[in-house]
Amino acid sequence: MRKIFLMAAVAMMVAGCGFMKNSTSSNTTAQPAAQPTTTTAQNGNAALSAGQGAGNALLNLYNQYKADGNKYDYKNMQNALNTVTLIANCEGLKDNYKNTSYLKEFGKGMVASSLGLVTQNNVETVTNSLVEMVKNSESVQNAKNQTTQAVQNASNTAASYAESAAGYANTAAQYAGALSTLLGAFSGK
Repeated sequence: MRKIFLMAAVAMMVAGCGFMKNSTSSNTTAQPAAQPTTTTAQNGNAALSAGQGAGNALLNLYNQYKADGNKYDYKNMQNALNTVTLIANCEGLKDNYKNTSYLKEFGKGMVASSLGLVTQNNVETVTNSLVEMVKNSESVQNAKNQTTQAVQNASNTAASYAESAAGYANTAAQYAGALSTLLGAFSGK
């Protein structure tokens, strides 16, 4: 029951953040946003943002891994949510794993958001591990869909949250082995 309420609270917070992001309280005339001039700039910004999300999810997963005695518990709902977040942020790696500029920006984002877990010394290894996890996986799209579904389900019943939670747990279970290996590589920290 507590997990259902936690899922409901998380989904409401996510939906609320989207609402707050879209509201404005400024009295100034809105200026049109500067448009990126090239697709490369768009890919770079997307890669940096995705890397930041992935780095943050990795940090959360690692902290729980350490708290659980150096074990990845895919049945833990917070781990499941962080796994879905990680995989959703790694979606761009699936199509850009040979694009060095994308990988570089993605790595910069991970280094910036992981508070020292991902460093210049291990960023290539971590990125390669994530590429291998998602390169041939249909779960990448499933994770993205689950993240979108959580926002859409913000006004639905507890049963919908339980269904979403089951999907998150399933995604986490699929990546349990790969994540255990990756998180174990950080154990020297």
